[in-house]
Amino acid sequence: MNTDPNPQPVPRLLTAQTGPLLKLESTLLARAADIEAWFRQQWQKTPPPFYSSVDLRNAGFKLAPVDTNLFPGGFNNLNPAFETLCVQALQAAMQRVCPNASGVLLVPENHTRNKFYLENVATLYGLIKKAGFHVRIGSLLPELREPLELTLEISGRKLLLEPLQRTDDRVHVGDFYPCTVLLNNDLSAGVPEILQGIDQDVVPPPDLGWHLRQKSNHFGFYREVAREFAAVADIDPWFVDPLFRNCGQINFMRQEGIDCLEANVGLLLEDIRAKYAEYGIRDEPFVIVKSDAGTYGMGVMTAKSVEDVRNMNRKARTHMASAKEGREVTGAIIQEGVYTFEKMGADEATAEPVVYMIDRFVVGGFYRLNSQRGNQENLNAPGMRFEPLAFDEPCCAPDHSCGPDERPNRFYAYGVVARLAALAAAREIAAVSAIRAESSAALA
Repeated sequence: MNTDPNPQPVPRLLTAQTGPLLKLESTLLARAADIEAWFRQQWQKTPPPFYSSVDLRNAGFKLAPVDTNLFPGGFNNLNPAFETLCVQALQAAMQRVCPNASGVLLVPENHTRNKFYLENVATLYGLIKKAGFHVRIGSLLPELREPLELTLEISGRKLLLEPLQRTDDRVHVGDFYPCTVLLNNDLSAGVPEILQGIDQDVVPPPDLGWHLRQKSNHFGFYREVAREFAAVADIDPWFVDPLFRNCGQINFMRQEGIDCLEANVGLLLEDIRAKYAEYGIRDEPFVIVKSDAGTYGMGVMTAKSVEDVRNMNRKARTHMASAKEGREVTGAIIQEGVYTFEKMGADEATAEPVVYMIDRFVVGGFYRLNSQRGNQENLNAPGMRFEPLAFDEPCCAPDHSCGPDERPNRFYAYGVVARLAALAAAREIAAVSAIRAESSAALA
């Protein structure tokens, strides 16, 4: 059922290389029942993340994730038509985490001036409340001593930030002691002492914050998922899987580890050229070099040759060394560059879909648009804007009466690949939990 009264058309693909993707989309439609059965089996084996968002790139010949965020902001950019779906998904997620929960303590980033992020917090707060839970916002701002009410600049909504407190092994705000703590803070600076060792359900697990998590580890799990999925869908896993390599020790400013980076860029470009030759793709291969940990589009560059890395100037090295919370980049992932041939808007801005999930459900998404960036570049950069995706409920109900690249089937393809990334994240979480359990047992 279409819940959007003013549906937007899917972006057109400005490429002649539509054959492989149309074949992929057609295959997903033809095998939808098998695919959905496979997903159901996988979620029984490995519970999904509480929530997640996935950046996708649609090259016309390939549809693949390039980033998976376990602490997603941007809920304010989702289509309001899907509020009911978000509420139902939150109820399912909470039922799995803490079946008897009546309250949720939401812990956001330490942003008080980022008007867009605050709108995200307000939207998430409202969704949790509509899902039938008491919810309060526990802030980690070090200077916050008393409750602070903010009036949001964009929507005019009120947001009450309260200082997060700890008594014994439980965190709270005032006399509000919920069983569930929901992090919307990616912990780039590490796990604050106040959250360490508490006797409450914390989701997502703090061990999955960007102070420890590595993108190369996630995409290692994704590679396994893509291979298993490809066997079910009878496709080459490369059509949904970006090739990658990584360098564990690197310092861009001191130019340490650059030999490793140059070697892996060269090898990965060779692998991409081989796949392009296999499928008759005439576009120029490229790779994306980015920090192995972190978000916000920081420390990202495009390389078409080893020389692009070798000839980085000081400005470029400074950019690559930058990370959130002032952290220094010490590892890099070299990822197959996936073109985005999608265009949208009157200015034909370069576009890429970002898909949001709560529990195992696709609950919406948006197109990230950037008219200042090309189809080989990172769009999470100055000049970006957002256009809500006109999803059909709930992005896992294809329409066999229309073409594979038409609405809602393009969105179904987005939802399938995004759920593959969520499944990889689920396995990532399970592995971290197993390591934590082993450590606890060893200490006992």
